[in-house]
Amino acid sequence: MKKKALFVCTHNSARSQMAEGLLSSLYGDRFEAFSAGTKPSHVNPFAVKAMAEIGIDISAHCSKGFDQFYNAGIDYVITVCDNANESCPVFPGAGKRLHNSFADPSAVNGSDEDKLAAFRRTRDEIKEWIQSSFA
Repeated sequence: MKKKALFVCTHNSARSQMAEGLLSSLYGDRFEAFSAGTKPSHVNPFAVKAMAEIGIDISAHCSKGFDQFYNAGIDYVITVCDNANESCPVFPGAGKRLHNSFADPSAVNGSDEDKLAAFRRTRDEIKEWIQSSFA
């Protein structure tokens, strides 16, 4: 039976969306991945583009609130930003709570190439962390 992992960040627009896509792609045989936000907004197009570059399609993802996962039998709650770590509630039945704070690529100003480069960096950092944490 697959374990359920919920990635949480503030807006569920970039980091948690990329983490969901990465865990599903890398370890989908063992994990069912989800993502949510403490203040959901929309999926950032740069996150979609950065993930497409490595063959992972998150274009159909949508931003969700974490409250819809309260009774979903989540095994792992994983916060990927400090704000979400501080405001994320305790999930009933969740076996583990993990945290790693990744830089918010949405906060980068500059050209589209500068922004995409930030998303690539964050994507690669999340991928490395997932591989070391869930392999």
